[in-house]
Amino acid sequence: MKIRFWGVRGSIPTPLSSNQIQRKISAVVQRIKTEDLKSPETREAFLATLPANIFGTVGGNTTCVEVRLNDDTIIIFDAGSGLTRLGTHLFHENSHIRNYHIFFTHFHWDHIQGLPFFSPQVYNPECSINFYSPVPQFEEILSGQMKSPYFPITMDMFSKNVHFNVLDNNSIHIGNSKINWRRMKHPGGSFSYKIEEDFRTMIFSTDTELQNSDFEKNEKNISFYQDSDLIIMDSQYTLDEAIEKYDWGHSSYSLAVDFASAWNINKLVLFHHEPLYDDNKMESIYKSANWYKKYQQNSEIEIILAREDLEISL
Repeated sequence: MKIRFWGVRGSIPTPLSSNQIQRKISAVVQRIKTEDLKSPETREAFLATLPANIFGTVGGNTTCVEVRLNDDTIIIFDAGSGLTRLGTHLFHENSHIRNYHIFFTHFHWDHIQGLPFFSPQVYNPECSINFYSPVPQFEEILSGQMKSPYFPITMDMFSKNVHFNVLDNNSIHIGNSKINWRRMKHPGGSFSYKIEEDFRTMIFSTDTELQNSDFEKNEKNISFYQDSDLIIMDSQYTLDEAIEKYDWGHSSYSLAVDFASAWNINKLVLFHHEPLYDDNKMESIYKSANWYKKYQQNSEIEIILAREDLEISL
């Protein structure tokens, strides 16, 4: 399976400001030397030496992650503003995909605000859109925020091939994959999802405030977490912030590292970034997480900072 990130921020979309762009340009200018400008090759070589926080950005769109299964089935986690980028990308590449499976972790605005703009897919009668959630009334929840005075387009304008599937069993099969879910601590509740395909497993666990019970070596936890290949985990806070904002429904990057180590998960993707953090701050958190993992029992965890357009293959 291939995992691609279209939106990685939490709470609200966070576009780069003019001042932030200017500071990036200034940082590049301060580093450049005369010999770096001699030819197209030297210019490209120079650009390749720039750190990611200068020559790039983690992105400002809210939560949306695409999982492309080996049979080309598309599974999407959450419909934040990043979903609009995914829809535009698929349209411009003239994608042959006509079936989409969108799973909702919960229904806070930053996880649904891109849904009306998943265009043309949700309005195209040739496309089949399947929505999934364990929340029984989730069709009513979604349609309730797409009507006057909140929005000029109602959900009635979606294609008739849009279907709402309430998850009420232990697992569901899509393509060659099996998907499980479980409830996590977050105001109003949130669900983590686990995909298994061809002996590879990935977990999507955004908007999660980790508890001691999540570390317990019981049958339920072992079945869901143990030895997974990859987990995309809420790591919005530093440890001090997580303590200060107890009960806000998010975790610290250090606790996410603890969790991946405890369950022997190979890859940890730091996700749901704090909207107040710029790229420099995100880079420092990434470095701190890698320093911190050295003191874990399973110190070989690969830590990845979620960035828009990042693609990971399992």
